[in-house]
Amino acid sequence: MEMKRTLSALLALAGMTVFAGVPSAAKAEDQVTEIRIIDAGGASGESIEKGYIPPFTQKTGVKVVRESPNDLGKLRAMVESGNISAVLIELVGTEVQQAKALNLLEPLDWDAIAPLPIFPEARDDYALGYQYYSTIMTWRKDAKAPSNWADFWNVKDFPGKRALPDIAFYAIPIALLADGVKPGQLYPLDLDRAFKSLKKLSPDVAVWWATGAQPPQLLNDNEVQYAVAWSGRVTAEPMLDYSFNQGLIDISFFTVPRGANPAQKAAAMKLLHEMTVPENQAVAASVISYTGNSPDLDALLPKDRIGQFPTAKQNKDVQVGYDLKWWFDHGQEVEERWLSFKLGL
Repeated sequence: MEMKRTLSALLALAGMTVFAGVPSAAKAEDQVTEIRIIDAGGASGESIEKGYIPPFTQKTGVKVVRESPNDLGKLRAMVESGNISAVLIELVGTEVQQAKALNLLEPLDWDAIAPLPIFPEARDDYALGYQYYSTIMTWRKDAKAPSNWADFWNVKDFPGKRALPDIAFYAIPIALLADGVKPGQLYPLDLDRAFKSLKKLSPDVAVWWATGAQPPQLLNDNEVQYAVAWSGRVTAEPMLDYSFNQGLIDISFFTVPRGANPAQKAAAMKLLHEMTVPENQAVAASVISYTGNSPDLDALLPKDRIGQFPTAKQNKDVQVGYDLKWWFDHGQEVEERWLSFKLGL
């Protein structure tokens, strides 16, 4: 699943101008028999298909048609043209910030969603965080196990080649944690310190990866011995070990495009409700080891796999979140410095 996108892809839309009205939506009383949603596809999309759509359709009789891929450009095109082909679209956190700034979203009707208890960071006026994922350290089982990012950076005591993401959004916070910045003091990010830390490790970085499939393949092929990876890609790999300690935890959200049909939006709120039900989240987690927004989910997850899930208490408590507003405000600067850093390697 490639639900994580590079910062440069997000920044391509940063200069867009907010525009005014769109054609009026269809009448709310129009009967809804089908809604369309845009998700990330892959195993993540399959988890929606298995965990959330069946209980929604059983209760409402409304069919859900899924499509992918999802991106901010697709949302913008829909709203700008007034052709709202999907009532829900999945966005990552930085995209939610941009979409709100560009007036591309309808506010959610949280009274209609009537959520069961969810983590507070999963609730936004314009977005519901439905799935958590993590960026973590992973290594071959025949390599010495690190316990934190400082160990990961310590090539003398933990010898071997590294694979790091060619994505500033992940690499920069990790570099600061490796250099001793405390998780609670991570933001605002000290870019000078981060790039100095990255430069220190760069001679031992064999691959700067761009897709989530690369780290487990590189590790399994013994091309690298340590890697930064997305948790869902590596936690079930038999030759690999991993740790969520100081991992970066993030959320994927569902949003409603501005100008969506009111009746379809009303139906979509019922689908979002199903994404707050822990029993449904447990079904979704059986498809991919990313987890939902319920603080009551742990008891429903398989005990022999509890360590694989980002929101399991033992994992969520030791991870670090993002300051998405900081990234929205400083993204262009970061991307320019990242490109300059990579050119200098």
